[in-house]
Amino acid sequence: MEATARKLEEQATKWSPDADASDVVKSIHAMLHPRNIVVVGATDKPGNYAERIWNNLVKYQYAGGMYPINARRDMIWGVKCHKDFNDLPDKPDHVLVLVPARFAVQVIRDAAAAGARSATIVTSGFDELEDAESQRLAGELEDAVRETGIAVTGPNCLGNLSSGERLFTNIDERPVQMIAGSVAVVGQSGAVIMQLRQAFEDRGIDVCYMVTTGNEVGLETPDFMSYFAADPSISVIVTYLEGVRNTKSFRDACKAARAAGKPIIALKLGASEGGRAAAMAHTGALAGSIETFDAISTREGVIRVRGLDELIETTECFVHVRPPKGDRLAAVTLSGGKRGLMIDAYSTAGLTFKPLSKNLAEKLSTMLGPGSIIGNPLDAGFAAVVDPTVYMQSVKLMIEDPDTDMVIIDAEFPKAPHELRERNIRLINELAGKASKPVVYVSAMSVGVNDFTKALRKSVPNVAYMLGTDRAVSSIKQLIEYTRLPKNVPDVKSSSSAGAKATLEKALKTARGAALDEVASKTLMKAYGIPVSMEGVATTPAEAVKIAKQIGFPVVAKVVSEQILHKSDVGGVVLNLKNAAEVKKAFTDIVSRMKKIKGKPKVDGILIAQMVKAELELVVGGSLDAEMGPVVLFGTGGVDIELMKDVALAGAPLDADDAKALINRTKAGVKLKGYRGKPKLHEPSVIKALVGIGNLMADANGRIASIDVNPFLINEKSGVAVDALVVLNNEAAKKSGSRH
Repeated sequence: MEATARKLEEQATKWSPDADASDVVKSIHAMLHPRNIVVVGATDKPGNYAERIWNNLVKYQYAGGMYPINARRDMIWGVKCHKDFNDLPDKPDHVLVLVPARFAVQVIRDAAAAGARSATIVTSGFDELEDAESQRLAGELEDAVRETGIAVTGPNCLGNLSSGERLFTNIDERPVQMIAGSVAVVGQSGAVIMQLRQAFEDRGIDVCYMVTTGNEVGLETPDFMSYFAADPSISVIVTYLEGVRNTKSFRDACKAARAAGKPIIALKLGASEGGRAAAMAHTGALAGSIETFDAISTREGVIRVRGLDELIETTECFVHVRPPKGDRLAAVTLSGGKRGLMIDAYSTAGLTFKPLSKNLAEKLSTMLGPGSIIGNPLDAGFAAVVDPTVYMQSVKLMIEDPDTDMVIIDAEFPKAPHELRERNIRLINELAGKASKPVVYVSAMSVGVNDFTKALRKSVPNVAYMLGTDRAVSSIKQLIEYTRLPKNVPDVKSSSSAGAKATLEKALKTARGAALDEVASKTLMKAYGIPVSMEGVATTPAEAVKIAKQIGFPVVAKVVSEQILHKSDVGGVVLNLKNAAEVKKAFTDIVSRMKKIKGKPKVDGILIAQMVKAELELVVGGSLDAEMGPVVLFGTGGVDIELMKDVALAGAPLDADDAKALINRTKAGVKLKGYRGKPKLHEPSVIKALVGIGNLMADANGRIASIDVNPFLINEKSGVAVDALVVLNNEAAKKSGSRH
């Protein structure tokens, strides 16, 4: 274990990016491996951040130059205090900015002019605040960072850790082990990241890098994810995200990590409206829906956890065990009750314990006898409790079983010396080191750890030790699912034709309001290969009858107006019109009802459309997420869409394989394939529609807020869009408050 730690520390210290590495990776390397550190805003006022950071640099024996700057002081903290950058004995490299916000911009410009390669701006008072002065300073700081090219974390952050350099530019006064392990942690909240570092150390997980990014005026969390993907000393990347400012850089970083075989374990703020508001208030981050984040990030191999405890357990799992070859689980316990609880917990998560082979069951039965439950999970029972060698032989047989992929040991690590339990743990650690499968200890409850447990845990690196069954189950499931992901995720680009793109540009150019009317929306759908129902627009009752006869009865009549987004809500739709008289009456009634609406919306005509016979009503659509960009939606449609909540999302654009995967994540997808004796429905038309909407959302490049095709009707032979609404992302839409 000590040899492994030394090797990782050497890698962290000696590795440098290749010459062809990106400028971002090179600049981050300079930040985390600086030649010297300059503290601007040095003061010895009790408890101030500058002094706490300086004390940490001294305490952990950072080997580079250390220079405080304060124009009003000659000496501080027992060393010479410099007036400005020109007064330094060496060219500045990494600058810590701890002056008031109104001075920070000039410090960054002066630091860059003096030759500094990077800076951490601890100072707050920028775009996390809403007043005009703070926003002005935020804009000036952004300009300074962009114009100078200096690599910056912050403002409003709490510093960094680079264990291999013994660098701790953080305010945390709790002890740091300074062991350059295989884990890197990055995120926007200094307090959360600091707490994670401490929790990891308490669990025997060594942190190589810890970076707090704050408001991210310069470098962003995905930039550091890319760096950690490149650094060979890192095997697990942990991140806390309040918002993703640059979707492309985030996805590129995820791809790089996935290609390098490094899991990204993410805790994402924004699962609720309150959480999204908190992200904006804390670091000015704009958070989108968590469903959209999951749709895009999961494809790229991100493991999203639901809380800090789950994050700790998942990291513990990925750090200490190799990925399993499959999902065949085995478990050993000494309690029939806990055996039952295990079966419930794992089954609820969709995980199962494979039945034991006849040969293994016979061996265990002969050895254990009465008082045990021979099965999987195995309750080794009285014989194993009485005779430790029997217990160890039971575990050995389960680990060596070729028909299982992962073994779970139900047991706690002791909190005080216990010869028998310690010996068992060390023996199982040896077995795990030789095994071709992961071995995981799981304590049924979160019993915590103490100094003795930490030391014991450090001495058995071949097993994971997880606290709490529920969190362990979630982590193990994440580990299994991660192994199923492709190592390289292909980029999907829009496959639309030049004609489709021309139709889109024309529609956007001629749009007069917040949304396209149904006719214009369907014209766009048709251009993108999305099948639509037969229809025509009438401006008189007689014209409506003529169109209806051409289509064939029954038909539907619907109002056409850019100003009416939800036609059914205002009586703008009449269904199942069986003859000419009914068509005439529907035309007249709709026009009459529209005249009574407040504001008198402009009516461009009445759409007469084919009444499509369908076996299933679906919804297909698209949306522009505030954070993650364009996505495609699929699920159960019609009037039950809100009740059923059977929808799934995927990033746009997508190809046919992605579309099939999206369909398979819903109950509607089960029905498409034929459910309980019903016929198989026409899935190719749905795939075509999803690919088309993905292309349309991608081609619009942020100019379309949402696309709603509900219902998309499907039968055995075809599927068609019988209604469509395209809401634009323009000033008219913003003024009208259109939602998507």
